Amino acid sequence: MTAPLMLRFRGTAPDRPRLSPLLRLLILTQLAFNIGFYAVLPFLAEHLGQAVGMAGWLVGFVLGLRTFSQQGLFVVGGALADRYGIRPVVLTGCVLRIAGFAWLGYAQETWAVIGAVLLIGFAAALFSPAVESEVARQAVVWEESGRGSRTHVLALLTVAGQAGAFVGPLLGALLLSVDFRTVCLAGAGIFVLVLAGHAWLLPQHIPGRGGVAVRGGMGTLLRNRRFLALCGAYGAYLLAYNQLYLALPDEVERATGSQTALAWLFALSSLLVVIAQLPVTRWVGGRLTLRRSMVAGLLLIAAGFALVAAARPAHWTGTAGLLPAAGFVVLLTFGQMLVAPVARAWVPDLAEEGRLGLYTGALSSVSGLIVLLGSSATGTLLDTGLPAAVPWLVLAAVPVAAIAVLPRR
Repeated sequence: MTAPLMLRFRGTAPDRPRLSPLLRLLILTQLAFNIGFYAVLPFLAEHLGQAVGMAGWLVGFVLGLRTFSQQGLFVVGGALADRYGIRPVVLTGCVLRIAGFAWLGYAQETWAVIGAVLLIGFAAALFSPAVESEVARQAVVWEESGRGSRTHVLALLTVAGQAGAFVGPLLGALLLSVDFRTVCLAGAGIFVLVLAGHAWLLPQHIPGRGGVAVRGGMGTLLRNRRFLALCGAYGAYLLAYNQLYLALPDEVERATGSQTALAWLFALSSLLVVIAQLPVTRWVGGRLTLRRSMVAGLLLIAAGFALVAAARPAHWTGTAGLLPAAGFVVLLTFGQMLVAPVARAWVPDLAEEGRLGLYTGALSSVSGLIVLLGSSATGTLLDTGLPAAVPWLVLAAVPVAAIAVLPRR
């Protein structure tokens, strides 16, 4: 991260109180998690297809399994964090991630690859909701003590995650000049450092966090209409964000004849979050409620899709053809800056007492299911042969429709 960003992160800027040691540790954890993860993930598909020799459909299946074992099981990790505390859940997740990366580095048979990928995904399903829920809980404490907005703390978590997602692929690409096994072992090494740091620094007991029974929470959650409405709106945002990997590559291919520019557009998105997330959060904090911030973010995302839809009839190509795609990425990213931290900051207000981990995990699991179902529909929409602008207009309607289901604060 840049020096000014680290200055703000450490809380040494004159207008910001210093974050607690626990919050600093957890936010740096997000950075380290994503560096280790994204050092490996972008190169997995090519490795499976080229080095392991898997068929295309099997590569897709394996990648889908990883997503399911991670996103789909967040609710399990969150419930376990509520029951046993975050320390044992985070440490167990780190051990499993180390084992999964090491196994993947040596796996050559299909069954071994699948086992390693499931282990890698389940590891994240343990440690990610534990960390995110505790950051959200500490953010509420931060806000109630009068030190600042909880959304500012959650924005720091987003910045750390995006910084890791930016640095990780660069590290992986550097190590890939040796071989994929080296990339996997380096990813495992990062998690060894995370494990050692957390075994030393993560408190055995966090004040205000007591264990609750695993049973009984899901029934109340499923009857919580306001929380489910938030999940629906957040799922619509994630479905829109997922178009960076589905609709955007098609548009870049159409405009330039290749997907080379995709890497630059992804880098643009990550850098925007790292540079602008905290200023945007500070500007919005005193002006908009949580609901209005999400509404503004969803409207920006819709505007990004509408921009491409408006430009498609002109059939621009080359550099001019990339301008609408770049505008889409910018608007989508600024929408993300408004929606993502706010959604996490809203969960503590809707969660049952003592079950913040369960609700944090459920937010990811339910919205992940929406993305899974919606992505299939989106893929079909893009292949229907409709006029070029129609799919993008339909996609623009998704975040607009999500505004209608947002809960009232």
